[in-house]
Amino acid sequence: MVRLTRVQQQARTRASVLAAARQEFIEQGYVLANVDRIAERAELTRGAVYSNFPSKRALYLAVLVEMVGQAETTEPAGPPRSPAEALGRFARTWLERLPLVDDSASGGRLQLRSLAGVVEDEQARAVLAQVAQLEALLLAMGLETCSSHRQVRLAELVLTLLGGAGFLAEMAPGFGDPFDRARACEHLAGLDLADTWAPPHLPFVTPAVPCQDAWTPPEGLPDLITGDRVDLGADGVVAVLGAHRVSAAEEAVRATGPGERVTVVVVPGDLAETGALVRLRISDLAGCLRRVFPPAAWARLRVVVDDGTVAAAAGLTEAGHETEAAVRVRDGMIVARAGGRGAAHAAADHPTSRKATT
Repeated sequence: MVRLTRVQQQARTRASVLAAARQEFIEQGYVLANVDRIAERAELTRGAVYSNFPSKRALYLAVLVEMVGQAETTEPAGPPRSPAEALGRFARTWLERLPLVDDSASGGRLQLRSLAGVVEDEQARAVLAQVAQLEALLLAMGLETCSSHRQVRLAELVLTLLGGAGFLAEMAPGFGDPFDRARACEHLAGLDLADTWAPPHLPFVTPAVPCQDAWTPPEGLPDLITGDRVDLGADGVVAVLGAHRVSAAEEAVRATGPGERVTVVVVPGDLAETGALVRLRISDLAGCLRRVFPPAAWARLRVVVDDGTVAAAAGLTEAGHETEAAVRVRDGMIVARAGGRGAAHAAADHPTSRKATT
């Protein structure tokens, strides 16, 4: 018999726990699920479960992240020709997760990626509010490939409608027609929301400071949008944002020039819970978006979750929920730094840090 290495044994144990936990959550739901029963299902001790997942919430989020990662994603047949067409496609894709009338309540909630009973404390709710704004930005970037205007407010409206549909599907399965909701999303594209980009604080942001510092970032971090590995050494802006400042991602996106790369590095502090929540929401949405829009829609944006190594490489000795810092990278060096409110915008907008054009 071939003896497993420690890493292989840990991977096997983790897989056993996740499989047992998924079955427990399907049968019992999140609130009634029991860690002792999960351990029994996996033929492990309670301690073995907690050595891999520090809490039931972390375990539940890990199950959902794994489900999202296993979902098949097909390339779109072609780019949408208008925001209305794009929203119709997106809504139909998103609504596929709605449970059927004869599905069990607990199984349906898992299929919906329900966070009922999971996101209850103020910290988690604050993080979810920030991540929702990043979700709207990602959908808007897709919509903007077939529109000449900012589409964040429209994206927020559509995600609100679909979120409400998900809540009703959880509380009253079978209520409403998903095709009607998809058509409603299409018609929302016709609203004039007067969406402009003019945050009032940007004129008062402290400018980035030019520098010539070494840049040795970690390798191999996965992008939550595409699933590919991120090259943090590439030219562009790296915005390090705490879990309560994720919404500042748009400031970097709007300030960079055409073709310039923006990498949003989310520092969650708690990888097992807050980090998993960010991974779940962004990767789940991205799976829907990739079925509607071509990859070029987000060619210049990457989103990663950091365990602190990127923040340290950027020179941050401490990074918390309120962290907002950014660097501009050029030719393997940090050529500008910014910190505090508006840092992502300041680094992106720094005029002397961009490559000269000829």
